[in-house]
Amino acid sequence: MKTVRILMRAVLLGMVSLLSFANAEYAKYKDPKQPVAVRVKDLLGRMSLEEKIGQMVQIDRTIATVQFLKDYSIGSVLSGGGSTPLPQASAADWINMINDFQRGSLASRLGIPMIYGIDAVHGHNNVYNATIFPHNVGLGATRDPELVKRIGAATALEVRATGIPYVFAPCIAVCRDPRWGRCYESYSEDHKIVQEMTDVILGLQGDPPSNLRKGVPYVGGKDKVAACAKHFVGDGGTTNGINENNTVIDMHGLLSIHMPAYSDSIIKGVSTIMVSYSSWNGEKMHANRELVTGFLKGTLKFKGFVISDWQGIDRITSPPHSNYTYSVQAGIQAGIDMVMIPFNLTEFIDDLTDLVKNNVITMDRIDDAVGRILLVKFSMGLFENPLADLSLVNELGSQAHRDLAREAVRKSLVLLKNGKNESHPLIPLPKKAPKILVAGSHADNLGYQCGGWTINWQGFSGNNYTRGTTILGAIRSAVDSSTEVVYRDNPDSDFVKSNNFDYAIVAVGEAPYAESAGDSMTLTMLDPDPSVITNVCEAVKCVVIIISGRPIVIEPYISSVDALVAAWLPGTEGQGVTDVLFGDYGFSGKLPRSWFKTVDQLPMNVGDPHYDPLFPFDFGLKTESVPSIVARSTSAGVDGKPFVFLVMISLIFALYFTG
Repeated sequence: MKTVRILMRAVLLGMVSLLSFANAEYAKYKDPKQPVAVRVKDLLGRMSLEEKIGQMVQIDRTIATVQFLKDYSIGSVLSGGGSTPLPQASAADWINMINDFQRGSLASRLGIPMIYGIDAVHGHNNVYNATIFPHNVGLGATRDPELVKRIGAATALEVRATGIPYVFAPCIAVCRDPRWGRCYESYSEDHKIVQEMTDVILGLQGDPPSNLRKGVPYVGGKDKVAACAKHFVGDGGTTNGINENNTVIDMHGLLSIHMPAYSDSIIKGVSTIMVSYSSWNGEKMHANRELVTGFLKGTLKFKGFVISDWQGIDRITSPPHSNYTYSVQAGIQAGIDMVMIPFNLTEFIDDLTDLVKNNVITMDRIDDAVGRILLVKFSMGLFENPLADLSLVNELGSQAHRDLAREAVRKSLVLLKNGKNESHPLIPLPKKAPKILVAGSHADNLGYQCGGWTINWQGFSGNNYTRGTTILGAIRSAVDSSTEVVYRDNPDSDFVKSNNFDYAIVAVGEAPYAESAGDSMTLTMLDPDPSVITNVCEAVKCVVIIISGRPIVIEPYISSVDALVAAWLPGTEGQGVTDVLFGDYGFSGKLPRSWFKTVDQLPMNVGDPHYDPLFPFDFGLKTESVPSIVARSTSAGVDGKPFVFLVMISLIFALYFTG
C-alpha cells in the first residue's frame, strides 16, 4: 500500500506540474482564436513601462541590431529613402535582413514582433528591379480609381515579396500650389479626386468586410500590407507651396479641402496615419492635440495608430531638437502613438520614461498608444506570421505588374495640343517614316522619367540604377523596322534642318527631386531644354513631351510646337507613352491640376475668382486609337463600298476635341 500511495502522489504531483506548466505557457495574446481586443488587453497587462515605450519607437535599419530589438522591445524598424541592405539588393537579401531583425524581436521577453515599414509611394520604389508606377499626379489624371486600386494590390505584392508588411503610402495631400516640392505626390488640386483615389488603400490592404466597425484597421492577409494615409493635415496648402511651412486657412476650409480624404481613408480601414511636418495657422501639426486626438481619434473615430514623420517631433521646436524633452512631451500628448525617431533611440526612451514617471504624461496616454500599435499588429496577423519567406519573390518587377504600369502610363498622359490648328492634327504619329528625330534631356533617362523617391530619396539620373524602358527605347520598339530613329539630346538647328526628318519627338522637363529640394518659385524646365524646343520645332513638325511632377512654364513655347503632351512622372514603363503617341490607344487623360500661364498667377485653383489658366483643370484632348478608326471606317460604306480614303487619312490624323 505504501508503494501505491507513493506512486499516486507522484502521479498527482506530475499532473499538477503539467497543469502549472500549461497555465504558465498559455497566454491569451498568443491565441489567434481570441478576439483582437482580448489579445490587446491581455498583452498590455503583461507589459512593463519599458516594453510599452519600446513599442512606440521606430528606428532606421542603419542603427537597428538584433540586440537592440530584443533588449528594448522595439516596435518598428524602417528604411528611409534609399536605405537598402545592399546595392541592387534582391528580394531574398531584403527578406534575410528583415527576418534577422524580427528574430531579435521574437527573442524579447514577450516576443512581440516588430513591424518593418518603407516608403512605397509609386510602387516599391526603393528596391532594385521593382515596377515603378506613375507618381500620384499622373494617376490623378487617369480619373480611374479602379486602376489605382489594382496598382495598390500590385504594390502590396511587390512589397511583401521583400518581406515588408507596412508602407508609408498613400499621400492624400491636396496640393494647392505647384511650387510645393511634393506636389507630384498629390493626386489633384481637387479634393474630390483625391477622395476617389483613396481606393488605393483597398488595393494595398484588401477590401474590409462589410461588418467592420468604422475606424478599425484592416489588412487582409499575407499578400497585403498595412497602409499609411499622410500627411495629416493640410500639408498641400502651405503658403507659397513652401514644404513643411504654415497652412493658413480657417476650420471650414481645412475640413472642406484637406480633411475629406482622411474620412474616406478611415472608412476604408486604413491602418495608420502619418502627421505632417507643416503647421496649421502657426501651430505645428506634430503638437496639435485638437486635430490629432480631438478630431482624428475622436470625431473621425480612427482606431489605428498615428505615426510621426521622420524626426517629426524634433521639428516641433525651432531650431529642431533644441528642446527635445519638450518635443517628446508635446508630440505624445498631441496623440502621436509611434515616433519615427529614427536615430536617437536612447534619448527618446529616457525622456519619455522620465515624463511618465514624473506624471507629466499619463499611463493612460501610453496605453492608448501601445494598444493602437498592438491592434494593428494583431489585426494584420503579424503575431501568427512574423517571419517572411521566399514564396512571393517572383512578384517583384513581374511582367504582369509592368503591363499594369504601362496601362497606367497611357491613361495618365494628357494631350494639351494636337496640331497647329484643329484641321491638321499630328497625333497619332505614323510608325512608318523614312527618318525621325528623338531629342531632349528626358528622352533617354530612366531616372528623370521616374522622378524623386526612386531607388534614392532624391531619385537618380541615367539608366543604370534599375530596370525599365526609356521613351527612346519605347520609340525604337514601336516604329516600323524600316524607320530610321536618330537620337540627339541637344541638337543644333543646322543639324535638324539638314537631315530632312519626317517629324520629331522632344522629351523635356524637370530633374528629379523630393520634398524641400523640389520647392521652386520659378517652375522652369531644365537647361538647355528651351533651346532644344526652339531648334527642333522651328525646323520640323514636333511633339513635345513634358516630364514633370507638376505644371511648369510652357506658355512661351506653345506657338512653336505642333503637339504637346503632359506625361508627368511616368515611371519605368516608357512604352505607355508610345502606346498613345502612335495610336495603339487613344489619349484619355485629363488635367488633375490647373496649368498656369505664369508663376505670378500662383496659387490658382479651379473655382478661384482670378482663375485664368493656360489650360484649365479637367482639360484633355481625346484621340481615337488607330484600330478603332480602321474598324469604324471600314464598316461604313457608300453603295456597299468602304470609305478607303477615310481609312488612309484617319490612320494618321484622328482626333476628337474635348475640353
